[in-house]
Amino acid sequence: MTFDSFEEFYPYYISQHSRRGTRMVHFFGTLAGAGIAVNAVVRGPRRSLLLAPVVGYGAAWLSHFLIEKNKPASWGYTLYSFQGDWKMLSDIARGRDAQLQQLADEYKASHDIA
Repeated sequence: MTFDSFEEFYPYYISQHSRRGTRMVHFFGTLAGAGIAVNAVVRGPRRSLLLAPVVGYGAAWLSHFLIEKNKPASWGYTLYSFQGDWKMLSDIARGRDAQLQQLADEYKASHDIA
């Protein structure tokens, strides 16, 4: 699959996070990774900055393997996926998880994805 824009990619990205558990693990993993990064920059040691992507992506990838049973979108669409993760996190934080579920279900139905 190819995408010409992030707006075109985002419904696909959400379809790859169709289970609430996957979205929640992403949410908390991203926040934990961001917290580690901020702490490393502000308080140090700076080398702990290396833990941020391990925690953030590690949690996310585990959720794909154990909950969603699919391959992480970041493996094929790295930059769009990074942007998608932050948009999804923002949507969840603003109480829009039900809309994300609807978007995932509609995308999967219209593209014949199980």
